[in-house]
Amino acid sequence: FKDLSLAKRERSYIHDRALEVGAKEKHMSSDLALFRRLIDIGIALSAEKDTNKLMEIILLEAKDISNADGGTLYIRTKENTLEFAIMRTDSLRVAQGGTSGVEITISPVQMFLEDSSPNTQQIVASAALSGDTLNISDAYDSTAFDFSGTKRFDDGNNYRTKSVLTVPLKNSQDYVIGVLQLLNAQAPDGEVVAFSDQIQPLIEALASQAAVALDNALLIDAQEN
Repeated sequence: FKDLSLAKRERSYIHDRALEVGAKEKHMSSDLALFRRLIDIGIALSAEKDTNKLMEIILLEAKDISNADGGTLYIRTKENTLEFAIMRTDSLRVAQGGTSGVEITISPVQMFLEDSSPNTQQIVASAALSGDTLNISDAYDSTAFDFSGTKRFDDGNNYRTKSVLTVPLKNSQDYVIGVLQLLNAQAPDGEVVAFSDQIQPLIEALASQAAVALDNALLIDAQEN
């Protein structure tokens, strides 16, 4: 009986180890696939010369990787405002800016207030000013930033903004040229969850690639105009 019990424990141990190794291999395979995808995205970004299409690729790929319901790409102007360049919210069927042909009529976000002080109450402006990624698990619980505009949008559209990931776009000189903001990460069952610690560095890596490509495209546009 002792031998049978020992054999049973050994089989159980081998089974558990096999499951553990399998889980690690699956995780490594997933990480490798994401790494390869980032490389492919980088190639696509560098090859795209149309600024509107480029911005669309940036936002849509970021939304897809993070499984976010919505997202906005802002472009920094010479006047230090952040203009809404492209907006997408799948559940509301919102598609504005970019190649959609639908103009965004929302006023730009001011990076500085009338007294020239930094606008740290607006999360998009704060990310642009600090150069830091800001990850909020629930906008309605946040006291660090003013989400009153977001709440008004929610009230008018029967929406509920929860998780918010805001990533500055820095060019090769470490200058912030825009901001990428993603809304409402979704679990496989559709539940809105926080943007995970695993997803954030992937979006930051995408943002780094995107900023260089977008900076080059904007410079070409400026020279041609």
